[in-house]
Amino acid sequence: MRSRPSNSVSGSETVTRLITAAVPPMIAVAHGSRDPRSARVVSAAVAAIRARRPELDVRLCFLDLNAPSVDQVVDAVAAEGHSTAVAVPLLLGSAFHARVDLPGILAAARARHPQLTVLQSGVLGHDRRLIDAVRDRITTAGATADDADTGVVLAAVGSSHTAANDDTRRLAAVLAEGTRWAGAVTCFATSAEPTVGQAISLLRSRGVERIVIAPWFLAPGRLTDRLGAAALAAAPEVLFADTIGAHPHLADVALDRYEAALAVDARIERSA
Repeated sequence: MRSRPSNSVSGSETVTRLITAAVPPMIAVAHGSRDPRSARVVSAAVAAIRARRPELDVRLCFLDLNAPSVDQVVDAVAAEGHSTAVAVPLLLGSAFHARVDLPGILAAARARHPQLTVLQSGVLGHDRRLIDAVRDRITTAGATADDADTGVVLAAVGSSHTAANDDTRRLAAVLAEGTRWAGAVTCFATSAEPTVGQAISLLRSRGVERIVIAPWFLAPGRLTDRLGAAALAAAPEVLFADTIGAHPHLADVALDRYEAALAVDARIERSA
């Protein structure tokens, strides 16, 4: 008589499932964009995070313009019976989305699901590993660290907050550390100066022969296209580095933010 296939689960599979269930999922929260390239690049970056931690349930969602939304992912996590989740904002700046928008969304989610503790980690921010990732993108674009004829324009989005822009301006000097580049300067797509054209003119005034535009963006989109068009209008021969995207350092920083949020929560629980 033919034996029926077994529906039993091996001991190792059971342990793996229990471990996975006990690990709070990461909710990776991206900005969102109408440009389909942005969602593709962010999805690749989240896939890199999953590859680093296969046992960790990493779920991507968006603040705006793309699906799934933060609400949809949090609702799904709650419906599956999780008791804790960590929202990690895949954002380079701690501005409105990180300080107001996302906290408001998560507060409403906690009210809907009182059994679910939803933690919010810090943003990716100005972590030096992300600066290193930009430097790698510049090298891939064809400018080596020892090229004394190269100048770099670090192209950022810009903020309505002067202090935030000042912090971003200082990143150009950090980016140039350990190189022989002729100069590095930050420009902004919105809200602040210098513009990309002004930054290129500044480097030209210093005798820089070759200029690389390095986006301080996670993914391409309309703003990076606008920066690129303005850069070409000012200097048709400029080189363009890629966005940070699925660079391995991004995965490392995101996982560190996740672990830091859990550590803070554990300390609060112990002191309660």
